[in-house]
Formats: sequence, C-alpha cells, structure tokens
Amino acid sequence: MRTIPEEMTARIESGAAMLCHAWVLRRADGVELGFTDHDRDLVVEAVTCRAASGWMAGAAESALGFSAGSATVAGGLDDAAITDADVEAGLYDGVSVALWRVDWDRPDLRVRLWTATLARIRREGAGFTAELEGPLARLERVVGRTYGRDCDAMLGDGRCGVDLAAFPDAVCDKRWATCVGTFANGANFQRFPDLPGDDFLTAAPVEGGRNDGRSRR
Repeated sequence: MRTIPEEMTARIESGAAMLCHAWVLRRADGVELGFTDHDRDLVVEAVTCRAASGWMAGAAESALGFSAGSATVAGGLDDAAITDADVEAGLYDGVSVALWRVDWDRPDLRVRLWTATLARIRREGAGFTAELEGPLARLERVVGRTYGRDCDAMLGDGRCGVDLAAFPDAVCDKRWATCVGTFANGANFQRFPDLPGDDFLTAAPVEGGRNDGRSRR
C-alpha cells in the first residue's frame, strides 16, 4: 500500500503541488543512477536524478492480486548516464528500478509508485526502450523442464545431436514421428511421446482391438 505524506496530500488537494516522475536505478555493482522527466535535476533518496536524460514514461500495465505487472520507459544513451558500452556489457541486466512521484518544488515530498526489475533494453537509434517487470514476474517464469509430447531440444544442438550438414534443408516440427522417420534420432528425443493427452480421458476399450496394457503407439 502506498503511503502519501500528509503534507504532500494537502499540497495536491490545494493545487500547490508540482508533480513529476523520477526513476532511481541500482545496479548489482553498487552504481546508482537517477532520472527525471522534470526540466531540472532533483535529488531523490540521496540520488541525483538527471533532467537532461530524455527519460519518459511509456505504457504500463498493472492489476490487483497476483498479476506480475509491466511497464516501459524510454531515454537516450549518452556518456554521462546509460552508455551504449555498459548496455552491451550487460551491466543493466536485472537492475532494480523504483519509480517515484515527486513534488518538484518540494522534492522531500514524494511517494513511490512501484519497484521493478529491468528485464530487457531495446536499442532504438541513439536511444533505448527499457522493459520493466514487477516483483511477481518471477512466479510466471518456467524453471527447469516440463513434461510434454514434443521435443524441447533445438534441431542440431548438443542434446539433439543431429548433424545439420547431413540435413541442410530439414525443418523439424519436434514430433516423435519426425524425429524417428526423418532423422533416425529417437534415442535423443527429449520429451515423452507416449504421454497421455486430452484424448486419453475419453478413450475406451474397442472390441476387437489390442487391449493388453502396452503402448498405444
């Protein structure tokens, strides 16, 4: 739950508040950076938020309950802030980002809107768009492998083992029949082709069929 300072609430209700956004980034190496969409620098949480950065808020999605939430911000790449070299080096992967709503006339009056993790940075010419994920986004990630009928290896990778040079025009649909019939690679199939599907729930013995408990393949 957000807690808005009483003095800030009073200034908002009276129309005296001058509001802007400020972002505070904290990298894993301890570097802290700040940005604002105001026209002059502000200090938020002892971090100077630069006004000349070109940062601006983009689309945001959030919901009640256990929704992960997401947002985007855009800005410029420059030597004094987020540099092209640092982005390429991965120094902003997984960075913690906090968005504040600040009274720029009284920067001590502020409320934190949300915190997020920088998931991806997409370069766009001399600038970038950063995609942010909420704290519950980790719950939506698949960790480890899952059960399924179709192979989860990439054709020709280490787990697959197929020599792509021998199949220059091959396309694999990850099905058991294709793996065996086209590539003769059933020994390296990385899933469970006999895993029952929805059709198994409605299957029934057929008179005259083979009903001995073995594989239905």
